[in-house]
Amino acid sequence: MADETTATPTPRRDPIKNPVGNAAAQRRRQNAVSVGKERREALFRTKRLCRVGVSSDVDVPVDSDMMIEEEPSILEAQTSSAVEELKTAITFQGKGAVQKKVNALRELRRLLSRSEFPPIEIAIASGAIPLLAQCLSFGSQDEQLLEAAWCLTNIAAGKPEETRALLPALPLLIAHIGEKSSMMVAEQCAWALGNVAGEGEDLRHILISQGALLPLAKMMFPNKGSTVRTAGWALSNLIKGPDPKAATELIKIDGVVEAILRHLRKSDEEIATEIAWVVVYLSALSSVATSVLVKTDLLQLLVERLTTSNSLQLLIPVLRSLGNLIAGDTYTTNAVLVPGHEITDNIILALTKCLKSEHRVLKKEAAWVLSNIAAGSVGHKQLIYKSEAMPLLIQLLMTAPFDIKKEVAYVVGNLCVAPAEGSGRSSLIFDHLVSFVRSGCLRGFVDLVRSADIEAARLGLQFMELVLRGLPNGEGPKLVEKEDGIDAMERFQFHENEDLRNMANQLVDKYFGADYGLDE
Repeated sequence: MADETTATPTPRRDPIKNPVGNAAAQRRRQNAVSVGKERREALFRTKRLCRVGVSSDVDVPVDSDMMIEEEPSILEAQTSSAVEELKTAITFQGKGAVQKKVNALRELRRLLSRSEFPPIEIAIASGAIPLLAQCLSFGSQDEQLLEAAWCLTNIAAGKPEETRALLPALPLLIAHIGEKSSMMVAEQCAWALGNVAGEGEDLRHILISQGALLPLAKMMFPNKGSTVRTAGWALSNLIKGPDPKAATELIKIDGVVEAILRHLRKSDEEIATEIAWVVVYLSALSSVATSVLVKTDLLQLLVERLTTSNSLQLLIPVLRSLGNLIAGDTYTTNAVLVPGHEITDNIILALTKCLKSEHRVLKKEAAWVLSNIAAGSVGHKQLIYKSEAMPLLIQLLMTAPFDIKKEVAYVVGNLCVAPAEGSGRSSLIFDHLVSFVRSGCLRGFVDLVRSADIEAARLGLQFMELVLRGLPNGEGPKLVEKEDGIDAMERFQFHENEDLRNMANQLVDKYFGADYGLDE
């Protein structure tokens, strides 16, 4: 790790040196960003069309019929005409020149805001981008700057090639989010930059190289609601990676950590949601950021939000942040999540609440967090085992959809083995294993073995190995046979995956060889 600013994400904390505890740890850590991205895009568009302007003291007329659809041909003709009118207004030097430009910009903005599918392509083809960039020149009135930035915001919400058309305007947009600009202009420009950042990694690199990170970060510092919300959303798009450098740079900016904590503690749920997404990407990408954040009271704030909120939009990034922090830094479990401490008990209670939720995404996220806690000390395992979460987890393993069942299987598997000492083999936690088998969990793991998912099948085989090895009086093989586990393993006899093939064949040969059943 030559440079902490470019360090790759740390694997999930996993001291358990046995197959159940160790399987897929690296993949789960590396996928933290992509999973968060999928969730984010499902709930909030990565790029956002601006239909109603940012809050300000300037009176910006907004149509009440923004969403009335025009015939595409009519809308395109109007847009082409509006761009031509803007060209004329820019060259006009007579009395009322400024207001003429503002009126032309407003008409173009109305057209780009009015339809579900705004006429972005025709606006670009008609030459709108260089004209709008010209209207962002310093010394212009705020109303002109706001309208021009609003037009660029909606163009940036278009198709990938349409977003990339904004490249000539990016330096001016970044310049106007500085401290010398009015808050409303800065916020609208930040919105445009957030749309650009959401398009792809190459554009994020360009924005960062042109200096967008610092002024966007500073926009989180005040307590102005809409500005913080927009800045947080734009920042989460800007640092989402996969390169961790931006996340590491962000956490080092003076005042950023304090702003994150303040907004999670005091702000409304909409602002807290955007700030929580910033934490998601900080904790998923940067080990430097994670080590800083876990030493604050961030975990307590996340747990409080998890306990008190019913907003799905907020709970998802809060859960993801909590899981990333637990997965990414041993300090979290060794020094903060100590069994018997109030915060540890509160986390388990909050996760239990999510397991009871009707939203499957919350169940899956909560199981993922619990799987990381379950990979900790014997004390952590016993805490989960004795909690209200346990019967819920067993029920989910038996009845939940596949993606949830797979996450729950990690929890149950990790609860059955004690951390290895040194380089030795992990020992079974006999009481836990027997209890789970008696509760019918084995069938859930056999179902995983039968699945087409390689990772899930491996996890199922690993748990079956625990049962075959660990249950007394030769009971393990009989139970596996009763649940059709032999048939499930034999499907791997000629499987293309060598690891699974060898694992399954070795279990069948060892426990169900020629002598199996002769003693009966």
